[in-house]
Amino acid sequence: MNPAEPLPRAGYADVRIIAASPDIARRVADVLRRCFDSTEQRSYPAGHDGGTRLQLTVDTAHPAGPARSWLAASQPQRADRPQGSEA
Repeated sequence: MNPAEPLPRAGYADVRIIAASPDIARRVADVLRRCFDSTEQRSYPAGHDGGTRLQLTVDTAHPAGPARSWLAASQPQRADRPQGSEA
């Protein structure tokens, strides 16, 4: 990341996809859009071999479907929270 480049707002992540073809980059972006709200993608040439760089910003505060369940499962369990019948 360029040190002069600003960070995204809290709850958002900037995603850059670099692929050999625009079609592959779009397919990866489509998967991300099924999991998170996102901005409109922007694409640029990537290198001299015809590659594509695709950029979009995803809203991690509002995940959908697969990302919601994955994010919930990846949260660390708090040891001091009552478990089951202890509550």
